[in-house]
Amino acid sequence: MGEKIKIIPDDEYNKTLVSRAHPSDWENPEPAPKYNLVVVGAGTAGLVTAMGAATMGARVALVERHLMGGDCLNTGCVPSKAIIRSSRIVGEMWDSGDFGIRTENCVQVDFPKVMERMRRLRAQISQNDSAQRYRDAGVDVFLGQGRFVDRHSLEVDGKILKFKKAVIATGASPFHPPIEGLDEVGFVTNETVFSMTEKPGHLAVIGGGPIGCELAQAFRRLGSEVTIMQRGPQFLPREDPDAASLLGKVFEKEGIRCMLSAVIKKVTSENGKKVLYVAHEGKDEKIDADEILVGAGRVPNVKGLNMETAGVEYDNRKGVHVNKYFQTTNRRIYAAGDICFPYQFTHIAEAAARIVIQNALFFKSKKHKSMIIPWCTYTDPEIAHVGMYEKDAKEKGIPVETFVHYFKDVDRAILDGEDKGFIKVHVKRGKDKILGATIVARHAGEMISEFTLAMTAGKGLKTLANVIHPYPTQTDAIKRVSSQYYAQKFSPFLKKLLTRWFTWRR
Repeated sequence: MGEKIKIIPDDEYNKTLVSRAHPSDWENPEPAPKYNLVVVGAGTAGLVTAMGAATMGARVALVERHLMGGDCLNTGCVPSKAIIRSSRIVGEMWDSGDFGIRTENCVQVDFPKVMERMRRLRAQISQNDSAQRYRDAGVDVFLGQGRFVDRHSLEVDGKILKFKKAVIATGASPFHPPIEGLDEVGFVTNETVFSMTEKPGHLAVIGGGPIGCELAQAFRRLGSEVTIMQRGPQFLPREDPDAASLLGKVFEKEGIRCMLSAVIKKVTSENGKKVLYVAHEGKDEKIDADEILVGAGRVPNVKGLNMETAGVEYDNRKGVHVNKYFQTTNRRIYAAGDICFPYQFTHIAEAAARIVIQNALFFKSKKHKSMIIPWCTYTDPEIAHVGMYEKDAKEKGIPVETFVHYFKDVDRAILDGEDKGFIKVHVKRGKDKILGATIVARHAGEMISEFTLAMTAGKGLKTLANVIHPYPTQTDAIKRVSSQYYAQKFSPFLKKLLTRWFTWRR
């Protein structure tokens, strides 16, 4: 029988979600004598692996201890982007005066309604990841905690699942920083913040990574006072410094207090408030908050799987150890997604799952090092990236040329009032080979794929410069930055020669 799971608030939408993602009346099937593939974890990596293998005719079992859909559906991409969309409307209304639209004293945020909309849409989308859908597709779905019992079998709910191959796709969970008093005072993470029904008056955000930055801006626009604290000197430490700096300026303009190089010494509860004691800019401060959001990274879900018995090596920081084929130290067992890969994104988990299907069921021919990986942080403006940064290329000894174009020089961006940001492209010096690209723009996540496609196809800026982009669109910035590759070819000497040739041709 399925475990009884309840999500707060226990309204019709969350009940629908649970009825699809972990039905309380679910009956686990009788196991097949042997499975071609047993998949542990029904997040993105696990779902794609199970469905893809079953579609090809393999006998597949899928094991999930909690909610089908994993982080993406329940506590990540889907709920966060729903409230970000609501918050963007507020951001547009803040700027409406620049467009000749007066909204003085008219912006009223109904926070409970914002969260209700998120729950309704999440429940609607949950059908795609439901236990019933996967059973109908021919997958044996087992709800319960899976544990390896030897190198070729797994136990769940008292049933033994024997496998020819298996995939570990149990994902990751929020990291809880060891700050004195934090556990006692209490906090929320991405796993619990979407259960809120009341807006916090003051939200303190610990961590300036993607989760912290996205939700800090969303809650500020939805009406909370927000302070965001980052231990290092830069938000989004993985990103281009110019991109992170621009985002910090936007945060400050919107009224978010930004504390970089901040060290939280302890947290206490005083007079009904959660109080953070912070060392910042050479002095100690007290910050009173109604709620604390921790977005300080993620750790792999390696506990409870009994992987030692299966001969699978792992550690608590990096997760399951895999080779270039996503194969673990047990040649029968593979891993995919956040449990084993440093790039923890839904689309990367999906791409990894497709590689694992090929390697586990057919021939080991696909390598994860060949993946060209894009990602996006969904702040406003968005920050999207693919490939190498300049520092990465220099560390590898690759000489770099960089081309930059700013959206303040793009007609459509000016007309849309979305002219903050830029495109920065790195190519190998003297070669038309794109090494990486960063886009900072309102629609950066939609635009980065043009560079990803070019890199995947082995095409350079010359090809992008020759693509006809409709005018006026913001993608004109891609054509313009690509055209710089041509412009730098025209040295003063070459231009002088061409001038003489044109003069002679008159």
